[in-house]
Amino acid sequence: MTKQFRCLITAGPTREYFDPVRFISNPSSGKMGYALAEAALAQGWYVDLVTGPVALLPPTGAQTCNVVTGQEMLAAIERLFPQCDMLIMAAAVCDMRPKAVADHKVKKDALSMTLEMEPTPDILQTIARRKQPGQLLVGFAAETEAVEAHARSKLNAKQLDWVAANQVGGEHNAFEADENTVYLLGKGAQRIVLGPGPKTQIARDLIHSLAQCVAST
Repeated sequence: MTKQFRCLITAGPTREYFDPVRFISNPSSGKMGYALAEAALAQGWYVDLVTGPVALLPPTGAQTCNVVTGQEMLAAIERLFPQCDMLIMAAAVCDMRPKAVADHKVKKDALSMTLEMEPTPDILQTIARRKQPGQLLVGFAAETEAVEAHARSKLNAKQLDWVAANQVGGEHNAFEADENTVYLLGKGAQRIVLGPGPKTQIARDLIHSLAQCVAST
């Protein structure tokens, strides 16, 4: 009996709190990650979806794990990654967090204008060290300039198999939008342009491209 291909997908933003009612985050809507989960299910894959806080209904058929912080997302991925064949890291993880978190709401007149920060865990870099033969790592790169150059740098630095790059900010803002353009970059000179078009179609095309890659290995 052929083993069902298992895909782990992350989606949405993460939040990092500095008191119980305030946090830093980003505008990710989760639409791309959720569309990828739908497309992966349509491909016949088993899907684990680890999602930050979003206003979307979980795709029917996906095993969904809800998280809030980057540390929680890392913990969920560490638990699920050993069983998966592919990780698609579409979440927009907040890459910094306050060094100190207050136990109670900080009153406005006591707020400091300077918030001391520290890096959050680098999920892809951590997981790349645990990758086993046959597993594929796919990252996302949201860039405001030199999109492909920065994405290729991420591809190499984090030992990814593929990186999906898109431009954010200004007129090309991919966050919260329903449409996008994605550059799927692989090792060497591999380059596939997806879009411009609806995120749902781009997700289907991206999963199809990755499925072809899996079939050829």
